[in-house]
Amino acid sequence: MLDYVPIITHINYLNVDIDILRLDLIHPLYGGNKYFKLKYNIDNALMAKLPVLTFGGAHSNHIFSTAAYCHEYGIPSIGIIGGDEQQAQFSPTMIFAKEHGMRLHYISREQYRKKADPDFLKELKKEFGNFYMIPEGGSNHDAVRGCTEILTEAQKKYDYIFCPCGTATTYAGLKISSGSDQLVIGVSVLKGENTLISEANKWLKEFNAEPIKEYGSGNLNHSTILNDYHFGGYAKYSQELIDFKFEVENWFGIPLDYIYTVKLFYAVFDLVKKDRLKKDAKLLIIHTGGLQGNKVYETRYQLTPIL
Repeated sequence: MLDYVPIITHINYLNVDIDILRLDLIHPLYGGNKYFKLKYNIDNALMAKLPVLTFGGAHSNHIFSTAAYCHEYGIPSIGIIGGDEQQAQFSPTMIFAKEHGMRLHYISREQYRKKADPDFLKELKKEFGNFYMIPEGGSNHDAVRGCTEILTEAQKKYDYIFCPCGTATTYAGLKISSGSDQLVIGVSVLKGENTLISEANKWLKEFNAEPIKEYGSGNLNHSTILNDYHFGGYAKYSQELIDFKFEVENWFGIPLDYIYTVKLFYAVFDLVKKDRLKKDAKLLIIHTGGLQGNKVYETRYQLTPIL
């Protein structure tokens, strides 16, 4: 398994020092938070001597990382892909996954919505035989367990820890392993009601950790997941967000992805600008990776990086 050594990049914004935990640098193919979410799941598949079956879309970071991880350890992998095969098969993510030994099985979006249905899983077993299943995005107990290892003792000095949230799995692992005085702030990339708080609390209860609550207004003085920085929902953007991404990359030399980390950095910078954080607090941003999807995103939305 990977010998994880935390890599920190230091930046300063409006005279506030901010440290970045660069999970994007720990492995070229399955780094980021994906390594931690997959770590114990891959161990389980190895011990059971079963192929891994998982779910994702045509541009899924999870599919990309799972294919790479399984390929490196000689584990057969199966990707159940939601969407039209004629379009999806040309995605760089699908091409990469196939080149790394993943067997791709395309299903309709309607079928994909049934991916957790017991009858649908029975059909998959009839087709593929026994397998070790990892849910979409790698969100399960062992993924949370893996994410409790993101923070080491050296990161216990920070007052605030920030991470992006799509399923709250990574957030839960960070919260479970954080110190009692540390505030863990998630930034949701999803639109709508803040269901991620209840999802996080489900995992926190399972690991006997204190629940979190919604943020109201004023200074951030408790752990929570913010729902004000989704920019219209998953994979949505505005010109302001795109300009911000390119500016941050040019100012600090830190690449961001369009789905998660750009919204995370925007949120942290906005909170600093609005003076919502404790005075002289030590800040840590978790860079969760996901950069492999940038080229497809730029092509799809005809975005041109500012050089």
